Amino acid sequence: MIIKKTIEQIDKMKTAGQVLAGIFQALGPQIAPGISTREINDLAERLIREHGAVPSFLGYRGFPASICASPNSEIVHGIPNDAPLVEGDILSVDCGLILDGWHADSAYTYPVGQIDEEAARLLEATVRSLRAGIEQCRPGNRVGDIGAAVQRVVEDAGFSVVREYAGHQIGRQMHEGDVQIPNYGTAGRGPVLEAGMVFALEPMVNAGDWRTKLLDDNWTVVTEDGSLSAHFEHTVAITPAGPMILTQPLPERAPA
Repeated sequence: MIIKKTIEQIDKMKTAGQVLAGIFQALGPQIAPGISTREINDLAERLIREHGAVPSFLGYRGFPASICASPNSEIVHGIPNDAPLVEGDILSVDCGLILDGWHADSAYTYPVGQIDEEAARLLEATVRSLRAGIEQCRPGNRVGDIGAAVQRVVEDAGFSVVREYAGHQIGRQMHEGDVQIPNYGTAGRGPVLEAGMVFALEPMVNAGDWRTKLLDDNWTVVTEDGSLSAHFEHTVAITPAGPMILTQPLPERAPA
């Protein structure tokens, strides 16, 4: 089952998404060598609450923080801690919030200081793969078209797509319905996309092999081969005119 939203409901989700996008913008300048992921988490939570929202992740299925902070070979669901980031790290931050009963979910992988060429290529390819997946979010396409587009960009760049974790439906619940949005697949397969559907698309891309491993904390997912991983995510609505990214910042006001 895929739950569809009205135009008014999508507008409310867009408001939540724009708040979340602004928080990601605020985090960016703070992510530098010497800061800990716990400090980043505390800043994110403070900003979420200052906007009258609630952190989606805190306590969700027992998760102990307001962001997932996953450096380097950690793919997703990393728990913030006191270890300082160092020059050359990459840090994937996944964050969600609830505003007026509606969820927004997004992720961004930040460079920490200067990063090497492979890491830069990985981040660039992951962003392009997300854009390719979003482009397929049009009425009449199928879920498989999204995954196929993501996979093609990633593998053409020489990287691999994580297969055990996928995007999801989102709305009044963080994970809604029973249809997932894999980041790989076959075009023309899967449920038909219709206006009013809203998905969180989130390519997770490894520099090496796609296989993963769950650490003993039962949350943190890492690359099995120790290679770097990047993660970007947007909440996207399907409209008659095509995809609408809900987790984009408000446009800057033009000078008077």
